[in-house]
Amino acid sequence: MSSRLLSLLLLLAACVSAPAQNKPERLEWFRDLGFGLFIHWSLDSQVGSVISHSLVGASLQYVERFFTELPRTFNPTEYDPVEWARLAKLSGFQYVVFTTKHHSGFCMFDTKTTDFSIMNTPYGRDITAELVQAFRAEGIPIGFYFSPDDFHFLSEQGTLLSRRRPEVFPENNPGLMKHDLAQIRELMTNYGPVDVLFLDGPPEGLRELAWQIQPNVVVTRGAIETPEQYTPGLPLEGAWEGNLTMGVQWQYRPTNDTLKSGTELLRTLIETRAKGGNLLLNIAPHPRGSIPGPQEDRLREIALWMLVNRDSIYDVRPWIITNEADIWFTRSKDGATLYALVAGEPWKYAEEKTLLLRSVRLGAGGAVRVLGQNDKALEYRPEVVPATHWRQTEAGLEISATRAQRLYNDRRWPNPVVLAIGGAEPNLQPPVVLTLDAERQGSKTVLHGRLDSLGDADSLEVAFEVRRLKDMADLYEPDDPWRTVEAGKLAAPGAFAAEAPALDPARTWEFRAVVRHPAITLYGAVKPVAP
Repeated sequence: MSSRLLSLLLLLAACVSAPAQNKPERLEWFRDLGFGLFIHWSLDSQVGSVISHSLVGASLQYVERFFTELPRTFNPTEYDPVEWARLAKLSGFQYVVFTTKHHSGFCMFDTKTTDFSIMNTPYGRDITAELVQAFRAEGIPIGFYFSPDDFHFLSEQGTLLSRRRPEVFPENNPGLMKHDLAQIRELMTNYGPVDVLFLDGPPEGLRELAWQIQPNVVVTRGAIETPEQYTPGLPLEGAWEGNLTMGVQWQYRPTNDTLKSGTELLRTLIETRAKGGNLLLNIAPHPRGSIPGPQEDRLREIALWMLVNRDSIYDVRPWIITNEADIWFTRSKDGATLYALVAGEPWKYAEEKTLLLRSVRLGAGGAVRVLGQNDKALEYRPEVVPATHWRQTEAGLEISATRAQRLYNDRRWPNPVVLAIGGAEPNLQPPVVLTLDAERQGSKTVLHGRLDSLGDADSLEVAFEVRRLKDMADLYEPDDPWRTVEAGKLAAPGAFAAEAPALDPARTWEFRAVVRHPAITLYGAVKPVAP
């Protein structure tokens, strides 16, 4: 029997009687959660390296040391999953996803498939089982990250350690497929209900086995869109999940790292929810098993914001537009409440601010309030009644509100304030613009787009924006700024085009279409410029 045929038979065996996709009702349940905790942790956290990837291109001596020496010293004696779970609950996380096995092949669970696991370290206990028990006790749904790559298995097999080469894919490597299927079966069998599965590699065969054993599991990466380290420019269709590090590395990095501020993390959460996605925010535990102080500090900053504003994050869906400049929108799933999440410059304590929401009209009986406060009292100022006022104008809903809740001693709260608007209705019909393709014509590049609808406007300006496209090699570098390419004005739906400035053919590029409505600017999907 050929290896290719054996591989196919293994795939078919995994798929017998298995569902072909996530259950729609489970995807809706997943969308309601909104905010998940990602945990990247493995034995190479001891040396602060990139998780697993240091094995690719490594010398035989390095590989030998990694596989034989690191397990002997991995002993996270400070690991306290009960405290992790309590902090996660406090911080507003609605589910957890734990790295049961990353690309190195080291299993953070009790497995019969290999000795390269937590059970053969000085710690000697099933870390995954302990985490599942603790988070389940807090009512937090359980998710597992699993890599189909397995550098330890491939090394023993004599296969060159790499990424994206055909022989490292389970579908092309029957031995690896059998190994992975056995591990998925253990994970789906030994830990009770598993709510989420993140397959960081070719999912074929593995996701089907997971659905066969646990039909209610939601497979994220491997079945839905999971953008990594960025937020899409447009809402993606259906459920999707962005995943983000606090710093530049997934695993613990003791030096040479810069963490995002709590404000940056909250703004990413807000933008993700406004665009209909979930945010899976990563922490990187210390090799001793504790959560490093700077990471815990950010979780506690998020915890305070969520204590005040969680209604705008849970059980919500997108509004007719995602944002008006620095004001982002979510809407309760039942449609009763629209949330305007005011980012941008910090809103000063005791300051009355007037905002115009052009996309919002308040229906009969509607009302506006600031989340977290009663709008009746301002501390130490009994003569002030910080009530929220509003009036409908032709231009939109005008709101005057005061931030009257003191969250820090010095009253300097840098994070977004949220307005809850009951009875909101659309005040405009947004246009629809599509990004089409980019046509190379010798040294020229012509960008194409289409205005599908003018919405409620008589004419609209259209344009493109273009910038360098990052690949995996420079994923962690800052984004280049968008460069605008004007394309004119349209008084009717139709196609439009413009010639981009000279684009270096040695680099990769991306672009998007733009339409400027009198009230808002909207964008088409981001697409690559083909070489």
